Amino acid sequence: MMPGVDPARDFYRFATGNWLRHNPIPADKTRWAGFDELLERNFRLLHSILDEASAPSARRSGSEQRVGDFYRSSLDWKERDRKGVSPVLPDIERIRRIDSSRGAARFLVHFHEVGDATGFAVRSAPDWKDSSRYILYLNQGGLSLPDREYYLSDRFSKIRKGYQRHLQRMFRFLNETETDARRDARTVLDLETALARSSRKREDLRDPLTNYHLFSPASLARSYPHFPWKEYFSDLGNPGLGKAVIGQPEFFSGFDQLLVDLEVDAWKTYFSWRAFHGAAPYLDHAVFRENFDFFQRKLIGQKKPKPDWRDAAQTIDRLIGEDLGEIYVRKHFPPEARLRMQELVRDLQDVFRDRLAGIPWMSEPTRREALKKFRRFTPKIGYPDKFRDYSGVQIDAQDLLGNVVRSAQQEFRRRLRRVGKTVDRTEWLMTPPTVNAYFSPSLNEIVFPAGILQPPFFDMEMDDAVNYGAIGVVIGHEMTHGYDDQGRKFDAEGNLRDWWVKGDAQEFERRSRRIERQYSSYEPLPKLHVNGKLTKGENIADLGGVSIAFEALERRIRTGRTPGTKIEGYTPQQRFFLAYAQTWREKMRPELLRQLLTTDPHSPGPCRGVGPLVNFPPFWKAFDIAPGTPMRLPESRRTRIW
Repeated sequence: MMPGVDPARDFYRFATGNWLRHNPIPADKTRWAGFDELLERNFRLLHSILDEASAPSARRSGSEQRVGDFYRSSLDWKERDRKGVSPVLPDIERIRRIDSSRGAARFLVHFHEVGDATGFAVRSAPDWKDSSRYILYLNQGGLSLPDREYYLSDRFSKIRKGYQRHLQRMFRFLNETETDARRDARTVLDLETALARSSRKREDLRDPLTNYHLFSPASLARSYPHFPWKEYFSDLGNPGLGKAVIGQPEFFSGFDQLLVDLEVDAWKTYFSWRAFHGAAPYLDHAVFRENFDFFQRKLIGQKKPKPDWRDAAQTIDRLIGEDLGEIYVRKHFPPEARLRMQELVRDLQDVFRDRLAGIPWMSEPTRREALKKFRRFTPKIGYPDKFRDYSGVQIDAQDLLGNVVRSAQQEFRRRLRRVGKTVDRTEWLMTPPTVNAYFSPSLNEIVFPAGILQPPFFDMEMDDAVNYGAIGVVIGHEMTHGYDDQGRKFDAEGNLRDWWVKGDAQEFERRSRRIERQYSSYEPLPKLHVNGKLTKGENIADLGGVSIAFEALERRIRTGRTPGTKIEGYTPQQRFFLAYAQTWREKMRPELLRQLLTTDPHSPGPCRGVGPLVNFPPFWKAFDIAPGTPMRLPESRRTRIW
């Protein structure tokens, strides 16, 4: 804290100022924040697990053997340098043998089956309009830079020039001449720019209603006739596909036309780049350093690479994460932590249920549907009851890229096989060590992995005020997502259906526009504002999370379950708001901040740390925030939804 700062003028600096002053961003980081402190703590736990699992032993379980051998392959730089770029050359050779645009289109399967969105993105997930079944989703993709704006906006012109130079250097690793590398770099940039022009803006991807278009194989063939859909689905392993959802039809129209307009050599060049780019983090030192220099140092401002073991831990968590998670939970997530979290969730559920039952601007027909949805709501805490089986994946301690590819292929095939089948509601979309949480609109559930249930978000040793201001707000935030500007469009069964009385929907939109305007006024970088439309759902959830968690704490105090006494001179109410603001302590390199303001649906930490509070009368009361001060919005601009 920085107690000398007036909390009515700058509560964020009052709550976090000394931390901001004394905590520089480490050289191997692009951001340093409360989340990152927890990530560091968590990665140290994972580091110990990986070191132990990588020691050969006859007593290792199957999970430990896969995790340990994957880890050894990541750290074996001698083997990686010996192989050089050779692990990716078989794919490059197959690409060079493509002899037609139709053959190029069919080759996309080889990217998609490892989860690479070359050309476009493919995934299976619950059907938004029939949440009991899985369906295939096809969405815009194919870009190597973070967003369409990087190809189209003047403010990223220097990045584009740097990207083109990076492409040239990468093609040189494939033994191309300088002239050929320059030509191929231009080809890739032109092709990806064409894909970007057909792509929707990031904020326009948020609305499920406008990003859901059901197609049969026959209608796909009629609408996009130059793509070999029948062969593609057969190659993919699902020749009997019934229906698929196209997210952005105009993107696929543009993509389909490119198959006609571009020579096959352009596609072969693009595919060679995408294959090499995807493999780059797992190859030798020279390629790894070049990839880091552009995508981490120049693009997001990272000064030096992370430790090797840290990169390895992230890769393993992403690809065989429930193997790692099973070991992690056994060692580091005690049963009492799960019980305490369950109590927190119940407290917040009680509050939110009462809110829905009594909110004055909602009519009875809408309220009945809202409560019906709430009754179907499911929390998941810590870890799944049954861990995923990776025993079919071959993990070789001397084959890093092969381990990555085989793991990704098995996961993609697992997901593809379920298309058309009943949804598994026990599945988790995050691994147990993940420092995050999520709400699933199709499953109507909130999920809190064990990774986030640690200090500073959740601390068994801290008082309720601090825990409710930190993890309690996160719980309320995820609950509220079911009723934010997009979550509210899904009903109790998780189906995309309009269950709102028209006047209630209009009132919700009126209130949510206020919060959109509030956050759009924030200017984290000169002349670069928060995108209030892109971040609207997260900002609504922050506002709801603070309000619901605070009332849950107040109820505990009123019923005597939590003492109402001061600690170090601060009331429980004050400690709640301090804990909340401190959760969002954050310093970020300007390069990363510029990227996130373009791509991230979350507002920056300093905006999140005070954005809900300036709307919230209990905060004003706790710190004597007078009218007319910066930390108190006037009534005409104040937002209250839930």
